[in-house]
Amino acid sequence: MLSAMNAQSVVLVTGSSRGLGRGVAISLAKLGVSVAVHYGFNREAALETVSLCEQSAVSPDQRFIPVCGDIGSADGRRQIFEETLAGFGRIDALVNNAGIAPRVRADITEASEEIFDEVINVNLKGPYFLSQMVARHWLENPGRCLLPDGYKLLFISSLSATVPSMNRGEYCISKAALAMATQLWANRLAADGISVIELRPGIMATDMTAGVKEKYDALIAGGLVPQKRWGTPDDLGRAVTAILAGHFPFSTGDVINIDGGFHLRSL
Repeated sequence: MLSAMNAQSVVLVTGSSRGLGRGVAISLAKLGVSVAVHYGFNREAALETVSLCEQSAVSPDQRFIPVCGDIGSADGRRQIFEETLAGFGRIDALVNNAGIAPRVRADITEASEEIFDEVINVNLKGPYFLSQMVARHWLENPGRCLLPDGYKLLFISSLSATVPSMNRGEYCISKAALAMATQLWANRLAADGISVIELRPGIMATDMTAGVKEKYDALIAGGLVPQKRWGTPDDLGRAVTAILAGHFPFSTGDVINIDGGFHLRSL
């Protein structure tokens, strides 16, 4: 841990009431920064994350505040942004983590436009335009970041950005497009000293994957993941903290795979 981390620095983590986002929030608490814990509808889960962050905090000056808003709507994104600024007075980094799977999985020959729109609104349109809102704020307030090496913009995508699944095409498309969003924002903001990184998790142990645990246990044991284990929220959290702590000062637009070697090819 870096002793120089400023407890007043604020990281907004979308979708941090549970799952991977909760793991990121807890890791940030251990790093020594303050966290805006975003939730869409489940306030009780967000308050649980806040409590876990408070237990993991390393400084009495750190703060953890739940912020609410539907990231899939323009009004909801505005609410997330304004509640964060109202609660903390600043945003030093944005971790775009919130995402959903299709509520009905269907082959791409049968999938509905309604579910496609739901997934795209949350997984792609949400982070893209929330990032626009936060980036404008940063460009209007240069040189005020309390994190090492300036403001940071992170996108949490998925191995599905490059690996097709026939029964959740909308999810794969949303993550592939999110990878391009990283490239776009990295190019736009690099000259302003704002680094943009994509983190690409693999098969992760969360409530989203609990229903397919037995299936993937067997696949992982068979070598699908070279490191032969599930990924965890802590694995992602450690990667996020390394970036925000300033350990990648000359990197932007990069992809960091958090997948145990899943992306490797071999014969």
